[in-house]
Amino acid sequence: MPALTLALTHVTTLTQTRLRDLWSCLWSGKPRRQDHLRWLYAPDLVTFGYALRTTITSLIALGIALWWELGSPQWAALTVWMVAQGTRGKSVAKARWHMFGMVVGTICAVALVAAFPQAPVLFIVALAVGIGLFCFVGTLLPGPATMTNYRIHGMRASGFTYAIIALDGIADPEHIFQIAMARATYIVLGIVLESTVSSLFQFRLGERARDRLTHNFLTAIDGAARALAALLAGDAQVLSKARGLFSTITSLSDQIEFAEVEMGRHHGHEGDHARAALARVAVLLSRGLDMAALMHMPDCVPGDAFHATADRVRAFLLDLPARLEERDIGPTLQRLAALRADCRQAVAESLGTEMGSDTLPPVATDDAATLHHQHQRILHHGLDAMLEDLEQAIIQFEASLHPLPHDHFHYRIKTFRDWQQAVANSLRASVTIFGAGVIWITTGWSDGLLFLMFVSIVCSLFSTLEKPALATQAFLTGAFWAVGAAAVLVLWALAKPTTYEIMALCFSLPMLAGGLAFAYPTIVLAAVSYNLFLPILVGPGNQSRLDEIAFFNTAMPLILALWYAMWTFRLVLPFDTNAMRWQMRTGILKGLRLLARSRTLPTTLYVVERNVDRFVRLLTNTEATPEPVVDAYLKGILSAMSIGLNVIRLRAILARNVLPARSHQVIEEVMGRMAQFSGRYGGHYGRTARSAKLAINRIVGEAGRESNLAVRMEMDRALASLTVISYELDTNQMFFDASSPYLDPVFG
Repeated sequence: MPALTLALTHVTTLTQTRLRDLWSCLWSGKPRRQDHLRWLYAPDLVTFGYALRTTITSLIALGIALWWELGSPQWAALTVWMVAQGTRGKSVAKARWHMFGMVVGTICAVALVAAFPQAPVLFIVALAVGIGLFCFVGTLLPGPATMTNYRIHGMRASGFTYAIIALDGIADPEHIFQIAMARATYIVLGIVLESTVSSLFQFRLGERARDRLTHNFLTAIDGAARALAALLAGDAQVLSKARGLFSTITSLSDQIEFAEVEMGRHHGHEGDHARAALARVAVLLSRGLDMAALMHMPDCVPGDAFHATADRVRAFLLDLPARLEERDIGPTLQRLAALRADCRQAVAESLGTEMGSDTLPPVATDDAATLHHQHQRILHHGLDAMLEDLEQAIIQFEASLHPLPHDHFHYRIKTFRDWQQAVANSLRASVTIFGAGVIWITTGWSDGLLFLMFVSIVCSLFSTLEKPALATQAFLTGAFWAVGAAAVLVLWALAKPTTYEIMALCFSLPMLAGGLAFAYPTIVLAAVSYNLFLPILVGPGNQSRLDEIAFFNTAMPLILALWYAMWTFRLVLPFDTNAMRWQMRTGILKGLRLLARSRTLPTTLYVVERNVDRFVRLLTNTEATPEPVVDAYLKGILSAMSIGLNVIRLRAILARNVLPARSHQVIEEVMGRMAQFSGRYGGHYGRTARSAKLAINRIVGEAGRESNLAVRMEMDRALASLTVISYELDTNQMFFDASSPYLDPVFG
């Protein structure tokens, strides 16, 4: 009996533990594997909650539209799926911009139909040009051209609304105002319902948003700290190999605006400080690139003093994320200040040894020993500058945790406009829509307006992307699934029910499956297509049911429109990764020339963020590019960022006018060479590299004879920047030498 009781107790305890772990796992919503079909039969709690909430909301919107006896109630359910997102911040942000786009598109559509009611060719031209203009503006708006950027979505919604209202209204231009108001009513109904229902499922919203800001910074600083610790341990290529660091920083920074929405209108400037903190982490990584160059410059062997300081900094970096999680920043900043003091003390001791002091005469050393001391000071200067950027990042992180009263700090989202890409996106959309309109007019197809509407919708959604053909192909896959599900509903299930409740029950499972598909990233676009087109293909109404002919006359234009748009995107101004890399490389060389001669200098933050944007764009468009080519370009971008930052620092040194006249002159000569660096005719790469080496030699020779401490420290700073420039020019010669027409054939 005692043994049986003990066994039962053990089984009961084990069962309770397993149930508690299961409940904790479900409640926390921890992501689980969603590959293959696990997204359908084993979704995590967050995904299931999103799918269930959005399905219920879309069915409510559909029911209200039917209750109001609106002509096309399916648009209300479609709008819910278009606006709904996994988090409250994303949903609200997307709803706002969708509402803005709806207003703009409605006004433009009414004006279009009023202007060309009896001129089909002019109508098609104006429709194509209008959507092209929306794509042009959307490409130039702040942020990356991704589906999560909702400023761009505002322009997509404008084109979407512009197309559906204009194409419905051109068939009955006398009632265009009523048609426009009906379509606007569907959209407003869907937006209001989604925003209302999603707000009911949110709790501790502001607190969780602040926790997300903290988690974002800790994620970024953890990766940066590990990379810099490996760099100090001797891995010079760690930052080039850690490609995901810059992508992570960009992605996390892009999500901050959604946390700001969730914190409400009365929040402080936590989001601005969090954005600035992530930007400082990127600057910190750029300082790591400088350290890699300084630690591996020719004839430089780090001494024992530097190794001791670097070991202390490395231990601090590895321990930093755990310390920051405690939310008590004071001790961390104190330890960081002590490390910076160690670096400055090492520099002062080295200068005291060379130059002497009030109490001690200078120690007699040969040229090799003097050069060694100078190298160690440069290394300590670089380490101190890296710790200074880390300190600024932590201070901004502290400000995001504990906002100050009456804080007016603002850090705006950076915009890097690509006018050439904007023009290409606009032309691609306009040509595709105009071609679809020509097909409609020349064939006299009775369902040609529906075909043109679907083409216009796809162009509005995807023409701002760099690879719209791939997105349209995924949309085509989702449309096939939507046609299959709609065929079952139209031809079998919905032929029987006569009440809304039964119809909603038939809709619920197909919609729920579409919502669950969002959890699997490889089919997310197909899931979007499925959820958008399913209500259109079913076409529920109060006094009508779709028969077989009406269903096929809706499904066929949809499939043909997506197929036509996919191939047109591939043929009309297709995205070329080779051209993108070539344009990026020439832009980098032009930017370096401008930095050397421009009267107004950009900030170091701007230079870092501009090159990080290039880095991430290159990573997302590798496709079938050989790995050596991608690696060479990535290293070239990072190298150009280091050169650009050090050009700015050299120009700041020149502006302070502390250097001796000869040293000042040689640095100006380097800037003069850099202003002609790898120009159109491929010249001056070799001259620039030689001038940097010559400047280093001359300043090193003069530094040994300088007796002023302030001037000597300024010369050390100039030597550090010149050394980084020289190292990067030598290491990435093929990237910077424009006399080579293209980098790819070297590795092809």
